[in-house]
Amino acid sequence: MTMSAAGNGRDVSRTTPLRVDAQRNLEHVLRAAREVFGELGYGAPMEDVARRARVGVGTVYRRFPSKDVLVRRIAEEETSRLTDQARAALGQEDEPWSALSRFLRTSVASGAGRLLPPQVLRVSVEDGASGPRVPQQRTQPGGTELRLVPDQPVAVAAVPTVAGEDDAGTSALLEVVGQLVDRARAAGELRADVSVSDVLLVIATAAPSLPDAAQQAAASARLLDILLEGLRSRPA
Repeated sequence: MTMSAAGNGRDVSRTTPLRVDAQRNLEHVLRAAREVFGELGYGAPMEDVARRARVGVGTVYRRFPSKDVLVRRIAEEETSRLTDQARAALGQEDEPWSALSRFLRTSVASGAGRLLPPQVLRVSVEDGASGPRVPQQRTQPGGTELRLVPDQPVAVAAVPTVAGEDDAGTSALLEVVGQLVDRARAAGELRADVSVSDVLLVIATAAPSLPDAAQQAAASARLLDILLEGLRSRPA
């Protein structure tokens, strides 16, 4: 009995560090993936992620059987983070322009914009369409791209979902950013032709990847100031 208990104890002592190591490796892989995809885009190979995480590529594939799975994980996390930032700005800032500006500054500073899901920025304009536009999910089953549709309030329930949680997360982001845009436009502080897609493009492009952290922060702040001025409405 004692020997059995001791044996069980030895088994636990051997397996527990493995679980800790596995969790640590997962954290390293996710952090490396954010860095690599943020710098090189989602086209970067898994080998680059493994190299940055200082693990073998086999370790990456054990946790994420395909690159698509890893990309989806990162995109979901960053979409959720942007949504939380937008909700915080919406709930804590009374002035419409201050709320939109806060969201943009927070999002750019966090770098999450560089990791927006590709389908959010893969937009196109339908022939013959006119007027302000926002990204909207495609209705075809299995479709992952977004198309631009006439800008109008869109309830979350009205946005068609195709891929479960992926689309639910994207819909939530589009909805809350749409509220920020609508409020600022209604207050006359945002140009009438600025859409949700424009705001997302600002987030995605206003955080340049530079080798020096201080230079990157300064460049991002300066670029965002310029872009915000371009978004803001001016008296006629």
